[in-house]
Amino acid sequence: MLRAAVCVSRLCRGPAALRAPFSAAAASPIPAPNPRPDIACNKIFINNEWHDAVSKKTFPTINPATGEVICQVAEGDKADVDKAVKAAKAAFQLGSPWRRMDASQRGKLLNRLADLIERDRAYLAALETLDNGKPYSISYLVDLDMVVKCLRYFAGWSDKFHGKTIPLDGDFFCYTRHEPVGVCGQIIPWNFPLLMQAWKLGPALATGNVVVMKVAEQTPLSALYVANLIKEAGFPPGVVNIIPGYGPTAGAAISSHMDIDKVAFTGSTEVGHMVQKAAAESNLKRVTLELGGKSPNIIMSDADMDWAVDQAHFALFFNQGQCCCAGSRTYVQEDIYEEFVERSVEKAKNRVVGNPFDFKTEQGPQVDEEQFKKILGCINTGKQEGAKLLCGGNPAADRGYFIQPTVFGDVQDNMTIAREEIFGPVMQILKFKTIEEVIERANDSKYGLAAAVFTKDFDKANYVSHGLRAGTVWVNCYNVFGAQAPFGGYKASGNGRELGEYGLEAYVEVKNVTIKVPQKNS
Repeated sequence: MLRAAVCVSRLCRGPAALRAPFSAAAASPIPAPNPRPDIACNKIFINNEWHDAVSKKTFPTINPATGEVICQVAEGDKADVDKAVKAAKAAFQLGSPWRRMDASQRGKLLNRLADLIERDRAYLAALETLDNGKPYSISYLVDLDMVVKCLRYFAGWSDKFHGKTIPLDGDFFCYTRHEPVGVCGQIIPWNFPLLMQAWKLGPALATGNVVVMKVAEQTPLSALYVANLIKEAGFPPGVVNIIPGYGPTAGAAISSHMDIDKVAFTGSTEVGHMVQKAAAESNLKRVTLELGGKSPNIIMSDADMDWAVDQAHFALFFNQGQCCCAGSRTYVQEDIYEEFVERSVEKAKNRVVGNPFDFKTEQGPQVDEEQFKKILGCINTGKQEGAKLLCGGNPAADRGYFIQPTVFGDVQDNMTIAREEIFGPVMQILKFKTIEEVIERANDSKYGLAAAVFTKDFDKANYVSHGLRAGTVWVNCYNVFGAQAPFGGYKASGNGRELGEYGLEAYVEVKNVTIKVPQKNS
């Protein structure tokens, strides 16, 4: 999903003005990783206590670099969700410590949680890399940096997102209150476990809600460790409850629970349909969805070629290609197409794939065997449908879930690899002639999460960015994220927005209070 205000040396090329925001964090030293961090938390967190699953079941979490089991984790299901919801409802009762807490104090608790995450940053980065497979340098410099910034950003909103007084006609005093929605179910994905946890917790807690969170079964460990820090920070029991488990059991129980007031889901469009349907068929709970994408990245013939090649490579291959907003349809204007393809292939061939704890590694393994097989299947489909395989296309190691950086040329819009989300290190390059043509082709997708255009002509940039139907459009950059800026999709890429002031709106009810007064004066 992302570029934070950091980047590693190979990603920092390009105009100085575009490099500047990344320099401070990239210059900070990275502590040597511990490739075998102790596993401190592998149970279910309810009411600030650790529990086995009601069923006593566990499931293995796997190291994707080796295919070996890291540890067993408690397998939550409906019974555990029911326990967590009960605890959350008690924490949200009128007159409870959480409901009576000053808004500014909620901000202090979020800042304290950010402090604790900073304190344990190296451990969390190692845990993220072990369980997810992303390079440790990225976990430490990008993911953890953005987690802390996100929590601090929403901490600042805690006492600033409020209602208004309204000049109603007649002798009345009218005002609005922003009240918390209540019990919020949150289902987070495996591609950015810590960051997606922060994206969900930040606005929910800043606005006074309570949370029942299901973490991805592929990557539960880092989010569970944060539960320990939530307790240490001083959040009252029941305010945050975290359940590892599977989507069809624990996730479905959250989506359909009659006592959950809102559900937020990040993941595939296919599962997003299920979540929204379950919410509608239960208690019509509020739903926000951040779903899949097939984002167009448009390279105009006047673009800075070196920068465009670097950024298009980053747009697709970052995080092993496991980004919902990856620039997975690279449209290149015909008069620079051949040169762009040649340079992109060379860059992909030089990408370092290997041990994610090695500082030289740029690309680690895919998250699990299922994704590994799915991506290789998509590559085979691309070859069968006539796309030209220019490099890669095979496993990159004898063990673990590594895939070679792969580039396809001569891709047509009707090919499966140009229409369906691959979620892996597979770049598809398409040719176009005119601006009008590429806007129409870029919009011809069920998705609308993100897009980008590279050009030196500001008028072209404005025209294209206004014409694209996507929740985020980057100009001469890609994967630029900040907690201040909203993120979300058009069409089948979801509904609602996360981050920024917009990200708070889904977590509050707006109550209108009107009071009869003896006499109103302006």
